[in-house]
Amino acid sequence: MNNNINNAQKAEIIAHALPHIQKYRKKTVVVKYGGNAMINDELKEAVMRDLVLLTTVGIKVVLVHGGGPAINKTLEKMQIESKFENGLRVTDKDTVDVVQMVLAGKVNKDLVCQIGNMGGHAIGLSGMDGNMMKCEALDDCHGFVGEIKEVNTEVIEEVLNHNFIPVISTIGYDEKGNCYNINADTAAAAIAGALKAEALVSMTDIVGLLRDKDDDSTLIHKVYISDTPALIAEGIISGGMIPKIDSMTQALREGVKKAFIIDGRVPHSILMELLTDEGMGTMFRSR
Repeated sequence: MNNNINNAQKAEIIAHALPHIQKYRKKTVVVKYGGNAMINDELKEAVMRDLVLLTTVGIKVVLVHGGGPAINKTLEKMQIESKFENGLRVTDKDTVDVVQMVLAGKVNKDLVCQIGNMGGHAIGLSGMDGNMMKCEALDDCHGFVGEIKEVNTEVIEEVLNHNFIPVISTIGYDEKGNCYNINADTAAAAIAGALKAEALVSMTDIVGLLRDKDDDSTLIHKVYISDTPALIAEGIISGGMIPKIDSMTQALREGVKKAFIIDGRVPHSILMELLTDEGMGTMFRSR
């Protein structure tokens, strides 16, 4: 909190947050974490501190993470070329082995450790643990990129019931024991839908959905999923934003109350979105 704020102002901020805390208390919030918030150490520390704060006031937090930059760095060191098709990583057998090693290993355990260092409690999981995310190949050209066919929330709920934060890396499995790389937005939305979460929060590298992509002042604060076809037709939702919002729409249809796109580059953005009247990103609702 800003050191220039006096104690009375700090108390007022906490008092204004109380109704929002009560609204989310004992409810589940799924956070998709990636982008610059994940590679900038100061931002990462702020995000982990915020997640610990949310759990401390009784909100059940599920953290779903990617790790594209870390995967790219490891592939480069191993002299394995990175290839992308339609925004998704082409994942051959060598690449999926690296994805599994990096996501379920270093990236996941670093986040678990950092939450612990902030005074929280976390357990690292992957979509392969507890038969969580059963997949099949998305198509013929992306290799071991998974399309989720089934989500088993048993292990997630067990971790939440013991007041730990499940930290989930986005890899899945099939009946033959193959590992699959899963898009983090897709995985977070599927998990949120299966949990019937109160909210799904996607931390991105943009301020939210913009009417003019080059003008942050054109932020659209609220969108109903019935409006999305028109927004796509107008070109307001385009490119990589389409699959992200498709995933959110599916989560809302499966029972998630609301979904948010927020700017993960801004410290404490998740607190500003969930615990203030104004919010800071774009909220999606089914009605």
